[in-house]
Amino acid sequence: MKAGYSNSISNRWSTNWQDSIFKKQFILGIVIVTILLSIFPVFFDLIEARNGYQINDWLLNKIPAANLSYPIFSIIWFCAILTITQAVKNPRFCLLFLWGFIVLSLSRIITISAVAFNPPNGLVPLIDPVTNIFYGGKFITKDLFYSGHTSTMFLMYLCLEKPWHKAITLTASVLIGCMVLVQHVHYTIDVVSAPFFTYLVYLGAKKIVK
Repeated sequence: MKAGYSNSISNRWSTNWQDSIFKKQFILGIVIVTILLSIFPVFFDLIEARNGYQINDWLLNKIPAANLSYPIFSIIWFCAILTITQAVKNPRFCLLFLWGFIVLSLSRIITISAVAFNPPNGLVPLIDPVTNIFYGGKFITKDLFYSGHTSTMFLMYLCLEKPWHKAITLTASVLIGCMVLVQHVHYTIDVVSAPFFTYLVYLGAKKIVK
């Protein structure tokens, strides 16, 4: 049974790999993601060094700051494993999420560059040794508009197909959005705007891999 299941996954990838468009988009996507991951530390160092402005956020002012690093990243990595598992099983889903991540990353580079925020008052640093590798091994405080944590969860929700996968990742999106506010690592506008930007990203990714 297990061998047959493994063969079916292999057959799916083999079949899709024979599609020249799929192959080109997949290889190009991997190359772009590799480039993005290599430039992230440099980009965020530049962002961290600049001076921006601070929002007088009414909602954050009402919320006592608390460290929710462990529940935040437990949810994120649970959903990441779920998404990776589906990507292995489904080549078309893998391609869509790959390009969704690319467009999401590029759009956030643009918005973060255009909107210079200083971190909120009471910010409690998020602790995650795995994710921080992509930030140059340190916590970045000015990676703000729009929320990467919330938008990544919401992108998973949009791309996944099974109802229970969607239910899990949609719930995760809401929880993560609330928890990064409690931790004061984002302004309210960063979190509230994330789903709108992510939906546009999703539509763009779908057009690319259509």
